[in-house]
Amino acid sequence: MPRRALDNPIVLAVLGLLLEQPSHPHHLLNQLRQRSDTHAAAVTRGTLYNTVAALADADWIAEQTRERAGNRPERTVYALTPAGHAELVRRLDTLIRNPEHEFTPFLGAVSYLGALGRDGALAALAERTERLSARTESDTARLARTLAADVPRLHVIEAEYALALARAEIAWLDSVADDIRTGALTWPAPA
Repeated sequence: MPRRALDNPIVLAVLGLLLEQPSHPHHLLNQLRQRSDTHAAAVTRGTLYNTVAALADADWIAEQTRERAGNRPERTVYALTPAGHAELVRRLDTLIRNPEHEFTPFLGAVSYLGALGRDGALAALAERTERLSARTESDTARLARTLAADVPRLHVIEAEYALALARAEIAWLDSVADDIRTGALTWPAPA
């Protein structure tokens, strides 16, 4: 398995899930899809199985047992090894300590906001704000239900972070829209 398979962003998620409990790849895929809209879009069955194979080759995870339910195929349950735990801790420590410039599609698009013209920009920003506000409201309610179900806050801290980012983006969108309306954000003269 190529070393770059270990650079896949889902490696961290798989190691983290296996920290919680040993699992078979099918269960890991279901967990990734349940916990994150981001992972659901990015993770395919093939990608996950290749990642699990790479983790096993690196001795970061090891086969714990094999189980069979009814007439389903046998499933291999993997557990985190001490080396895998150390790698998870190393990666987490690095990612938490070192802020990186993250390039999102929105960042790329907003850099050309002027191409929409004032009215088009205002309309696009307003629609994004509306959609982001609705999603934030829904995510806030889901987080509240999760916490009310006695899920430890530490287990959903990433949801708090995502909500804080979304709220900051909404505030920024509102500010830019106000600047467009008041003329504080100037538009270049048409060519």
